[in-house]
Amino acid sequence: MPRIIFISPHFKSGHSSAAHLSYLVHYIATREGVASVADSDRLKPATEKQAQLIHQLVRDFPSAKKRFEYEDYLTRPTRENASDFIQTALEQNLDQIGKRKNYVDYIGTRPGVSKLDTHGLFDGTGEKLVILQVQKEIAAHSGVVWTPVISLRREDAHAMGFESPESWRAMLCSCAAELAKGYKIKPENLRWYAAFHDKSHHPHIHMIIYSTDPTEGFLTKQGIAQVKSALAQSIFPEQLKELYAADTQRRDALKADARKLYQELIAQMAGGTVRNERVEKLTAQLVTKLAAQKGKLQYGYLQAPVKALVDEIVDELARDAHVAEAYRLWFDIRTDIISTYQDEMPELPPLSRQKEFKPIRNMVIAEAATLLNHAFTFEETPAEEQNVPENVRKLVRIIHAHDATWDTVRDAAAMLLRLADEGNPDAAYAFGKLLLQGGVVQKDVSAAVHYFTEAANGGNSCAMYTLGKLYLTGEDIPQDKAAALDWFTRSAQQGNTHAQFYTEHWAEAVQNPSVFLSTTRLLHHMSRVFQNNTLPQPGSVGYSIDKKLRRRMKEKKIAQGHKADDQEQQQDYIIPY
Repeated sequence: MPRIIFISPHFKSGHSSAAHLSYLVHYIATREGVASVADSDRLKPATEKQAQLIHQLVRDFPSAKKRFEYEDYLTRPTRENASDFIQTALEQNLDQIGKRKNYVDYIGTRPGVSKLDTHGLFDGTGEKLVILQVQKEIAAHSGVVWTPVISLRREDAHAMGFESPESWRAMLCSCAAELAKGYKIKPENLRWYAAFHDKSHHPHIHMIIYSTDPTEGFLTKQGIAQVKSALAQSIFPEQLKELYAADTQRRDALKADARKLYQELIAQMAGGTVRNERVEKLTAQLVTKLAAQKGKLQYGYLQAPVKALVDEIVDELARDAHVAEAYRLWFDIRTDIISTYQDEMPELPPLSRQKEFKPIRNMVIAEAATLLNHAFTFEETPAEEQNVPENVRKLVRIIHAHDATWDTVRDAAAMLLRLADEGNPDAAYAFGKLLLQGGVVQKDVSAAVHYFTEAANGGNSCAMYTLGKLYLTGEDIPQDKAAALDWFTRSAQQGNTHAQFYTEHWAEAVQNPSVFLSTTRLLHHMSRVFQNNTLPQPGSVGYSIDKKLRRRMKEKKIAQGHKADDQEQQQDYIIPY
């Protein structure tokens, strides 16, 4: 698979001498690569000079021994392997090489740099550069200077045409806007230089990146990911398109199966019920906390202990088998996408910490607020909502539309009442809800019970279930447990899953019915959030990437630049797959 090695050490003001930075420019522009090892010599034992230098490198830079090039050298101490290790060790420790006079002679005479004139240094302007001027410019800079190295395998460089300074310059100019974002440098302040080194196994470029404003510019993990993703898109555009658009038959089949199972799990969440004493206990605690809360009842406005309680409820709900499996499947497909530009995959975080599912936290708060305000709730399943005749659904949509005028709402409510009085059970149930909620029409609980009863006698299972809840809670009408159980039983016989849940857990339900069903409502809310984060359809990922690319192209027209918690990147990989 195509792979890019990206290393981005940096120098801070006060940590580097002017002479050191000046030397660095000369090193990048004129340093000779290891491509000079002749074919006839590459398998010969390492020279004495190489062996001495390697001994000094591993002594001064112990971390270099962890590189796979060092393992290759120990296994086969040839001139070629020695040269490979020396180069990688030096590049990994660029911030030190200028302080080691012992290395200057060696690195200053190695052949391999692709020279445009007397040197190989270039920037985005295409103009001829004078090394002495660039040296002075970098040495005088008081801010941070980054020296990233971007390396390719020989076969990838050949396949993609990255075997000349011109091709690298064009690529760097094309992704300048994304580099700007990564390094947190304003586009107009960005300065970069680069030189192409045609190493035998790993052609690569050395860069110098800094901001003309010494107070800005830093590199975070997110910035590194942005830079690597941009490079992958620019260097391997066709491969990425092909990889996104044409998965292997096995992967297609696997994703199809996962997608089908995912949708089934969502449907089960939407129609199922949960008995979770811990969630009920935590929800009761949250209700108590919210009663003392001042300000908005939204996650961002809550105090830290209350937020922690909300997170605990979400993560407890995520232990439900349906939710856990749906979340895992969603995350598996998401990591497939991330793997196109990131080698180390993130671990599955708690559901409460997954940003795509943040709405669940506010749903938990909304449910607790409902209990706090003793508000009555309705729990129709998606299937039950779909079974409502279109004429009734249309009237309900008009009544609850945000942009509907009062006259329109009043006319729709009047038509709904007419249908209810004509014996339409779905209209009777819908109008009963309006009467119980108030607002659109004057609240009238006894009238609502009348219409619910008419709807229930007409076969509406939701009305039966609602009557069961009303008689069980006894908050708006006198409590009647016998009537509640009777209506729940009749509704359950019609296939209403909520009613079935009550009849199966009747002993627990009569203790605290409102809190008892709160976890079920939360589960239904979660199913809707998961539905909004459905798995990508075949080919849709490529479309998403194309949209991002179009946005990036637009940004490039605005500025040619680069951007990045002051963090050194030792070695990272981009694996477009």
